[in-house]
Amino acid sequence: MEASNWHEQRKKNLKALAIWTFAWVSTLALVTFGPKFLWEGNQVFTYLAFFLNLGFGVGMIFANRNHINGLDELDKKITFDAMAIALGVGVIGGLSFSVMDITNMIGFDAEISFLVILISITYLIATLVGKYRYK
Repeated sequence: MEASNWHEQRKKNLKALAIWTFAWVSTLALVTFGPKFLWEGNQVFTYLAFFLNLGFGVGMIFANRNHINGLDELDKKITFDAMAIALGVGVIGGLSFSVMDITNMIGFDAEISFLVILISITYLIATLVGKYRYK
């Protein structure tokens, strides 16, 4: 593929990923806060929002896959390495955090949001280290 076409496709894939991610995050907020603030617990609307969010989540997964498939080999390696580290930290850290909660080693509930933040920060740092390492 010609270099300019490759760059255009990469931009297109990144834009699609951004749109799907924004839609997913927006509908996650809708299904989380809608029952309390918008439709006063109406289960029909809650189910509709939930399945809309789930659909956008699936779309985001495929957009992410397309984005990764459009990367060059070095960026793919950096991305996969960062994902592997984030997965490991997420599984080990998440299970350890859960055990700490179950055994009352911590004075608060182990919420999923803490795990999402841990995975996200780990992925970001691993990506930046990978970019710096192969610069």
